[in-house]
Amino acid sequence: MPTHSQEPDRAAADRAAQVPEGAGPGARGDLPRPGPPRTDAAAGEPGPDAARPAPAEDEYTTAIRELEDRWRRALADLDNLRKRHARELERERAVERSRTAAAFLPVLDNLELALTHAGADPGALVEGIRAVRDQAVNVLELLGYPRHAETGVAFDPARHEVVGVVQDHDAPPGTVVEVLRPGYGDGERQLRPAAVTVAKRE
Repeated sequence: MPTHSQEPDRAAADRAAQVPEGAGPGARGDLPRPGPPRTDAAAGEPGPDAARPAPAEDEYTTAIRELEDRWRRALADLDNLRKRHARELERERAVERSRTAAAFLPVLDNLELALTHAGADPGALVEGIRAVRDQAVNVLELLGYPRHAETGVAFDPARHEVVGVVQDHDAPPGTVVEVLRPGYGDGERQLRPAAVTVAKRE
């Protein structure tokens, strides 16, 4: 029988024997086998130990607390300002009262002096009281409250208070005929209007 049919098998065996030991499948021309899927760490993504950003709710809570703290501080500052203003206002009022009272001390001194000499000369008493009256009027004027007791002027509702209407042919209608009680001050600084009688219109 012919023996050439066994030669190809021997050639294949010889080629397999020439492959080095330990060579992988690639050395034989085989395709690489697919491996397991890549993990997050292999893909370059942060692992479980990486720091995570704080939730947005924590940021809002911190901002609200800061605003509440500022609001409380503003209320405290406003309350302190109100108390300081009240103290300063009361101090100014005390100073004003003291200044006004001190301005009337000479008036009281002169009035007591006039009463002391009343028994010696009654006429001097009248003159002394008149002088004290003039001094008191002058003090009020210096404080910003001038005296108004003019007659023959036109009636002014801002300065006069009508307490009576009289028939006076010598006075034009609507004019002040008599001042029963003087007025002091002008405009917003008026202590009181003058009480007057006014000529009646015919």
